[in-house]
Amino acid sequence: MTVTEGQTAPSFTLPSQTGENISLEDFSGKYVVLYFYPKDMTPGCTTEACDFRDHYTSFVDENAVIIGVSPDPVKRHQTFVEKHDLPFYLLADEDHQLAEAYDVWKLKKNFGKEYMGIERSTFIINPEGQIEKVWRKVKVKGHVAEALEYIKASRNG
Repeated sequence: MTVTEGQTAPSFTLPSQTGENISLEDFSGKYVVLYFYPKDMTPGCTTEACDFRDHYTSFVDENAVIIGVSPDPVKRHQTFVEKHDLPFYLLADEDHQLAEAYDVWKLKKNFGKEYMGIERSTFIINPEGQIEKVWRKVKVKGHVAEALEYIKASRNG
C-alpha cells in the first residue's frame, strides 16, 4: 500500500543507535522528518546524514525532530553516528517492516544486478501524526534545505 499525504502516519517502534526503542508516539506534538536511506557509510547516505546534522538546530527551532531509518543493525548505526557526530536517531529496520509500511522497500538495479533495497525517501509527519509531505526517489543535493523550508512554510502558513 502506498503511503500518501494526508493519511495517518504508520506507527513504529524500532531500536535506535543507543539500543533504546524509539516510537513515533514519542514525538507527538512535534514535526517528524522521517527519512529512509539505503546504507550507513556510503557516499550519498553520508552526505545526506551530514546535511541533516548541519541543519539540525534549524529543525529543532521549527519544533521538528529528525529520524533516519535504514536496514543496518544498531551496531553499524552506532559507528556511523560516532564517526560523523550525528545528533539525531538512526533506527535499525533490519527486517525492513517499516520500509515496507512506508512503501520504500523496492526492487533496485545496480550494475545489472537486481535486489531489494530502500528507495531514498523522506516523510514529513505533522504534530497531529498525519503525513504532510512525501518525497520519493530523493536526490541528496539540496534535499535537506528543501525539507526545512517546507516545515518553516507549513508552521508559518
